Amino acid sequence: MSIASANTNLRVPAGFRNLLEGLAREVLREQPTDVVAFAAQYFQKLLEQREAGGTDPVAWGAMLED
Repeated sequence: MSIASANTNLRVPAGFRNLLEGLAREVLREQPTDVVAFAAQYFQKLLEQREAGGTDPVAWGAMLED
């Protein structure tokens, strides 16, 4: 069985790479036993930080990528 592949170009949203690198760095630093739960907590903290009027890590990461 073969799967046809389309010649499509997908773009990574601005700031996404930086966001995932931050998560990877923290996972390597903390070495959690449950990476999925750790990631959920990590992103929840970032969301709370953004909603509290702090910096938006995605917007900040997008500026770094430019």
